[in-house]
Amino acid sequence: MTPTFYHKMIDWIGDGTGLPDTILHIHAGMALLMLARLVTRRSFGSFIPWWVVVAGEAFNEIMDRMTFGSWRWEDTSLDILNTLLWPTVICLGVRLRPMIGKRGR
Repeated sequence: MTPTFYHKMIDWIGDGTGLPDTILHIHAGMALLMLARLVTRRSFGSFIPWWVVVAGEAFNEIMDRMTFGSWRWEDTSLDILNTLLWPTVICLGVRLRPMIGKRGR
């Protein structure tokens, strides 16, 4: 897949949904997390699904870098934050839940 074709697909998704890039990153991160959870059958607390999201976002940002010819750090850092925020919160919440429950007993 060429970076130009990839970017055209991303633009097509954005144009087709009418959603801003920020929201698309949030949805993509959550969709990847759920898909990875279902495919791997690993708990969110195992961080395996989270690493799939990290890999997907890394791929996306590398394709952006190849398309635009340079890193656009303001855009890249916001994309990473928007993609990884809720998957990170979910994974940490599931991982820490048993510890919190045991303290209350």
